[in-house]
Amino acid sequence: MEEPIKVLLVDDHEMVRIGLAAVLDTEEGIEVVGEASNGMDGIRLAQSYKPDVVLMDLVMDGMDGVETTAKLLETHPDCKVIVLTSFIDDSKIYPVIEAGAFSYLLKTSRASEIAEAIRAASRGQSVLESQVAAKMMNRFRAPKQQEQARLHDDLTEREMDVLIRVAQGKSNQEIADELFIGVKTVKFHVTNIFNKLHVEDRTQAAIYAHRQGLAE
Repeated sequence: MEEPIKVLLVDDHEMVRIGLAAVLDTEEGIEVVGEASNGMDGIRLAQSYKPDVVLMDLVMDGMDGVETTAKLLETHPDCKVIVLTSFIDDSKIYPVIEAGAFSYLLKTSRASEIAEAIRAASRGQSVLESQVAAKMMNRFRAPKQQEQARLHDDLTEREMDVLIRVAQGKSNQEIADELFIGVKTVKFHVTNIFNKLHVEDRTQAAIYAHRQGLAE
């Protein structure tokens, strides 16, 4: 029998946590192992429970969801952070994705959608709310798109290996483990990839790879 997916809830609204916990406890193969009302408690509980997935609110007193996500993934790089928020403005989306968030959902999502996003995350598959995905695609489009179409031809074989795994949503540690190289080497390759593809972050690199069919 497979171990349940361990989920940690981080949200400063008690009723939201109560509702999520009640719903997710009815889902087969999912176990809520802890609840935190702020970022600091979230990091502390992650240390204790080592969750597979964290459902992360963005707007919280003190340490917000962006900072909490970044700090949590520093010590738990294999954990998948799913943002669950009411906000879809650019100032919220891009910083938390850059911080390492794996998926992005709205609190208007159905319970079944949240549960499926948790299962998808445990399989290494990202889920983006449709409006968020559209914003990311629009951000990536550029007037000289045709000239950029084959920028990946300049990548080395190893850089292509890293790019494909970035597009699959894998962390630097996961990439290092799969390719049997150091995390610092992965970071070096990622920097080269950004420069050669003329992108600013992992999100843009992932979108490029998907548009070019490199991550299939």
